[in-house]
Amino acid sequence: METVEQTKHRSSKQDNNTQQINSAATEMVKQTNYSITEYHDINPIYKKLQNLVDTPVVNLPKKLLDTSLRYFDEKCVRSKNMIDRAKEYIPGGVQHNLAFNYPYPIVFDKAEGAYLYDIDGNRYIDFLQAGGPTVLGSNPKEVREKAIEVLNTTGPSTGLFHEYEYKLAKLICEYMPSVEKFRMLNSGSESVIAAVRIARLATGKKKVIKIGGAYHGWMDQMVYGTRIPRTGRFEAHGIPRAYTKHTQEVYPNNLKALERKLLFNTLRGGTAAIILEPLGTESGTRPVPKGYNQKVRNLCDKYGALLIFDEVVTAFRVGMQGAQGYFNVMPDLTVFGKVVAGGYPSAGGIGGKNEYMKYLAAGLDGDKKIKKAKVGGTMAANPLSCVAGYYTLKNIIETDACVKAGKAGDRLCNGLQAIIDKHKLPYVTYNQGSIVHLETSGVLFIDVNFAKPWTLPSALKQIKIRKDFMEQMGAVFMSTGIVTIAGSRLYTSAAQTDKVIDEALTKFERIFKQIAI
Repeated sequence: METVEQTKHRSSKQDNNTQQINSAATEMVKQTNYSITEYHDINPIYKKLQNLVDTPVVNLPKKLLDTSLRYFDEKCVRSKNMIDRAKEYIPGGVQHNLAFNYPYPIVFDKAEGAYLYDIDGNRYIDFLQAGGPTVLGSNPKEVREKAIEVLNTTGPSTGLFHEYEYKLAKLICEYMPSVEKFRMLNSGSESVIAAVRIARLATGKKKVIKIGGAYHGWMDQMVYGTRIPRTGRFEAHGIPRAYTKHTQEVYPNNLKALERKLLFNTLRGGTAAIILEPLGTESGTRPVPKGYNQKVRNLCDKYGALLIFDEVVTAFRVGMQGAQGYFNVMPDLTVFGKVVAGGYPSAGGIGGKNEYMKYLAAGLDGDKKIKKAKVGGTMAANPLSCVAGYYTLKNIIETDACVKAGKAGDRLCNGLQAIIDKHKLPYVTYNQGSIVHLETSGVLFIDVNFAKPWTLPSALKQIKIRKDFMEQMGAVFMSTGIVTIAGSRLYTSAAQTDKVIDEALTKFERIFKQIAI
């Protein structure tokens, strides 16, 4: 455990390192185009969200819901039959959470540019974007051809080194301001595990603070305060309390509460790290003030904790420098997700400063005197994933894809706002470039406070009502030819031209005018 003097010395060293990296990053920011053209004032957004939560949910008109459900019965017969068969062998009928949709999952067999196609031949505008990584659009030819080349030569995996491991790592290090070394892993969840282990090794401390409501993967230590703040272990089914003993959460955007937690932790061995999503929890669903990340950086330096940015969604979608470049705030470690393989399998990784990444050093160059964080994965950094990731990022750079996707996001958000205003609906829309939020139920903003148990029955009832409404709204969108994330988040891509966005807005108009109060 560090003494107070050691902590002060290390904090001073971190300040100097941060200043040097920030200076370099400032130069890099000047050369970068970002998807975010204007960072919104968050106060009006939260005021609208509070109004949405305070407004009773207006059920969807029976005619609209019946028409939507009839679409699935009549137009998605092959999907339903396949899911019914899949349920015999797969829990719930699907293998990943993004595919769970009401009334049942739709089976897709083609992805191209701005559109997805199901096995019944129906076409949909793709605002899911595989959960965020396909900034270029679905299945881009330029990446696909390179992936086929590597399949024809080495195949998807050899278990040995491939040149594109080096090329991809070099490209990421050149563009991400705080990343001096990059280690590829299989997923964002694995990368969070590695980041937490590194932080504990580097600081000799155990406590990890996350921002309430954030999702940082499904490993034992991070299933704590997920989706909705202050819920603690509410979803930690099957996870012994010992695994979350050193995990803590603070309420979003509450810097005073964060510092109180850091100060309190000094009496219990200190804080190893703060982990956060730099746009706000749930991919910016709870947006942060623009100066928030820098203030968290300052607190980390003051209390000798590492700052971990979870950029699974924001890296290479906000811009090639990620959210850290946009905000000009340098974390100690950065977690990457699906985009580092361009949406291809085995996609994730961790990057950071040399002084921390040394805890992952493998091979002959590893310092034998340093205890290493145990990580692995035979399929991590396989040739297929690395070549797909390299050419995805290369094409994003060459085509200015982040800016194009951001313009599509602006057009979509502005159009949605005009429709909401026209029909006097309480819904809330806002965007951070190509990440567009459309809140129709406000389920994630219900105040759940286990410290006030008498409020829980009402809160849990509201969560169920609003979750059911959100699922129904997602089904209505799907039946109209729009694929979203749970009916409340939409990712845009460079493939979505003005024509595609206008097509989507026409569909939204058709829906919302039937809901108008």
